[in-house]
Amino acid sequence: MTLYDQFYLNDGTTLPHVGFGTVHIQGGKGVHQVLSALDVGYRVLDTATGYNNEGMVGEAVRRSSIPREQLYVSDKLPGLAHRYDKAIDLIQETLYRTKLDYFDKYLIHWPNPQEGLYVEAWQALVDAQKYGLIKTIGVSNFLPEHLDNIIEATGVTPATNQIERHPYFNNKELVKENDKRGILSEAWSPFGREINDTLTNNTIKEIAEKYGRSPAQIILNWDNQSRVFPVVRSADQKHQSDNFHYLDFELAQEDLEKIDALDRGEQGRIEGQNPNEYEEFT
Repeated sequence: MTLYDQFYLNDGTTLPHVGFGTVHIQGGKGVHQVLSALDVGYRVLDTATGYNNEGMVGEAVRRSSIPREQLYVSDKLPGLAHRYDKAIDLIQETLYRTKLDYFDKYLIHWPNPQEGLYVEAWQALVDAQKYGLIKTIGVSNFLPEHLDNIIEATGVTPATNQIERHPYFNNKELVKENDKRGILSEAWSPFGREINDTLTNNTIKEIAEKYGRSPAQIILNWDNQSRVFPVVRSADQKHQSDNFHYLDFELAQEDLEKIDALDRGEQGRIEGQNPNEYEEFT
């Protein structure tokens, strides 16, 4: 197996080995938590309009001593702006809100297939990239049919697809479909959020004890060895550091398979958010 200290995207961009998620991190306290993550070594900051913290992320970027060109700010288009003109306007408005000149990475948050506007939204991202508003464009929670529709309509393949993936819902088939199309899979909430117990699961704990690592590091290593880019969130600097430093060991194939075997299929989804059914507008 291979460990990736950086991930290469289909548009020539490279990403470091882990991203920092900012959901539920807001305000002045949030600025300090993001600055703490940057001090640890994180360089990818993942936000979304629905997180109500884009201004906070922009403020942290401005306060940081890290050169702007070394940071990757990733944002997401909400379902309320899937129409072409609304998408272009919102991308510009969000840049004004963050006081940034461009986004390093921008994703469509959910396909909302019942609305049927995600192809139009993707065309907006394609054009926003041409205008210099975005460096790398991608999607989130897209299934193979959604991917094929936008690729066929525009001739442009997303660089990344951010999807639900954790030990109870490993989403291996979608990871394979992304790989087949040259799209990097990103894992949101790789620990399954607070409502499940992946970090206290006995199998994960036993593997962690075997390697002398934390359960979180085991899960992140499992993602990395599957060529999946994990996006993690923690307000605590010790946990931030623990999550960042997971590359100095390699899981044996038998341990990767033990984690894969924890999968619960559709029952393992965090909130039952099937992309063919779930609708997100904020």
